[in-house]
Amino acid sequence: MADIFDVISDGTRRDILQFLLRRSSEAEGGTSVSQIVGELGVSQPTVSKHLKVLRENELVSVREDGQRRFYSLAPEPLEQVDDWLMQFFVDEEELAEEVATATMTALPEPAARAAESIGRAAASAKTVVQSALKRLGAS
Repeated sequence: MADIFDVISDGTRRDILQFLLRRSSEAEGGTSVSQIVGELGVSQPTVSKHLKVLRENELVSVREDGQRRFYSLAPEPLEQVDDWLMQFFVDEEELAEEVATATMTALPEPAARAAESIGRAAASAKTVVQSALKRLGAS
C-alpha cells in the first residue's frame, strides 16, 4: 500500500474524495464514474486512473452493477490520518484537566468541580464539532 499522504497529495484525487463525501448522504448506492466526470470536468480515463489508486489504497469502495461501477467514500484510512495528525495539536481535554487541577488549589471544592466539568464539556464539544465539520467537508 502506498503512503496515504502520496495518495491524497494529488489534487484530482482530493477532488474525487470531496465529491464522494458530499454525495455520501444522497447517493446510498454509490456514485457512478460518469457523475464524477461530469462534476470534475476531467476525462473518464483520468477519473478511472485516480479511482483505481483510491480503490487500491482503500479510500473508496466500489459496487458493480453490470458494466457500471458505483463508488463510495471509505473514510477509515482518512480517520487514521486524522488521528495521527491530532498528536501535533494541543489536546483540549488534557489542557482543560491541567487548568482544572491548577485552579482546584485556589478555588473552593464546589467551584473547582464546576470549573473542571465546564472545561471538559467545552473541550468535548469542540472535538465533536470539529469532527462533524471534517466529515461534512467544511474543514
